[in-house]
Amino acid sequence: MTAIHILLLFLSCTLFVRQCDGACAEVDSDTEAVAGKGFKLGCISCKMRSEVKASATVEWYFKARGEVEFVQIYTYNEFGPIIESEIFMDRLDWKGSKRSNDIQDASIYILNVTFNDSGTYRCFFNRILTYDNYENTTIIRKEVHLNVVGKATRGTASIVSEVMMYVSIIGLQVWLLIEMIYCYRKIAAAGEEALREAAYVYFIFHIYEIMVNGCSKGKSIYSM
Repeated sequence: MTAIHILLLFLSCTLFVRQCDGACAEVDSDTEAVAGKGFKLGCISCKMRSEVKASATVEWYFKARGEVEFVQIYTYNEFGPIIESEIFMDRLDWKGSKRSNDIQDASIYILNVTFNDSGTYRCFFNRILTYDNYENTTIIRKEVHLNVVGKATRGTASIVSEVMMYVSIIGLQVWLLIEMIYCYRKIAAAGEEALREAAYVYFIFHIYEIMVNGCSKGKSIYSM
């Protein structure tokens, strides 16, 4: 294996590692907020194939407890965030994907939560998947049922959700580390093979050089 092959293998491993670094894990949102404090409404939708190029816009809707219809409260697109409802004016902040139109995390943060914020929240991903010859549009909906309380009471579901999130993150990191070790071992093995090949070529060339010099000396002695 030549040095060029080794370089290509290294670049492939590096590209693979960079792709794995953006791994996505879907975690359910917490559902209990404390009045007067902030609260993060989680909404994550991972692509099935990370290598496919995509872009997405996000819309949030809210139905207060006791109400029948949903009202749009928030939009996030290529132009940035827009608060659509006066009820949440200056109280919503974007906590999702940044510096990319390929949005997979559409979480938002509610400032100064009130009891009137209790209800059902819906998050919509309007995603366009771009393939070589066509585009495919998909709409993904996530729903969060929020309950606002006066004092924090951490439920079992919240604890399990957080534990599963950390387990997923640790599992992805371990898998990434294993893949890196595998790639580097292949590169090291390829490097040793290249060194042996270079030594063999040098040996053959050295033998050839000795033979050529020997023949030249023989001719000069014969000519005398």
